[in-house]
Amino acid sequence: MQAKTMKNSLLHVVFLIISFVWIYPFLWMVSTGFKTEEEMFAGGLNLIPQSFGWENFLRAWQQANFSVYFVNSVVVAVVGVILVIFLNATCGYAFARSDFPGKKFFVALIVATMFMPTGYTIIPIFELIKNLGLLNSRWGIILVQSGGAQVVFVLLFMSFFAQLPKELEEAAIMDGCSYPRIFFQIMMPLSKPIIATTAIFHFINSWNDFLNPLVLTIGKPNLRTLGVGMYSFVGEHATDWVGMAAGASIAIVPIIIVFLCFQRYFMEGIAGAVKG
Repeated sequence: MQAKTMKNSLLHVVFLIISFVWIYPFLWMVSTGFKTEEEMFAGGLNLIPQSFGWENFLRAWQQANFSVYFVNSVVVAVVGVILVIFLNATCGYAFARSDFPGKKFFVALIVATMFMPTGYTIIPIFELIKNLGLLNSRWGIILVQSGGAQVVFVLLFMSFFAQLPKELEEAAIMDGCSYPRIFFQIMMPLSKPIIATTAIFHFINSWNDFLNPLVLTIGKPNLRTLGVGMYSFVGEHATDWVGMAAGASIAIVPIIIVFLCFQRYFMEGIAGAVKG
């Protein structure tokens, strides 16, 4: 018994060391946001600043225009999450609960889009958004980020809905429910874990996206998101590294908050998808 306890304690120590090494770059980034540039270069890998100063965060928020970029990122990410959940839930529901000619072909076609690099589609996407009159607008970014085939999310919803017994729909139809009512009042509440998983993944992808916001807001810098706004710290001859660290620390806070809020549903969603 004692040997087993010592073995478990040793494993915990090893895992703690590995975890610390894993999160060390993040901790260093946050601590660098409180340092001066001289201290950053002289201190090396030291995590504890000599004096905690908020100047870098204030400079990032005000002078680097992060206050505007932050609002743009929130609007784009939140509206995009709503659209993605609706589009992928309806698509997954149709594939899971309906049998129609060519179903397997369409599923395979959607899966095939996973292997198409983003860089190959940016030119036609740019032309499409331009012709729609949505260039240099938030709606242009939102539609590009949420309008594509979100293969993983479609498969998650499809796998979850396929597990549900058909008796649910049959009983609802007997009670006079229409198919839209069945979907919104029965299927969607049951799929909360998948909704949370989709929301977390798309929020993170949208929040960290760089290429699409850069290309689609090139004429209006005030519409940039935080991912593109990080370039505010890169000058022609020098880079404000401590300001960039402070800006990155600001940018990562919403991701942590969203994950912590939906963590329980996220784990249930992954477990349910694997089981299905």
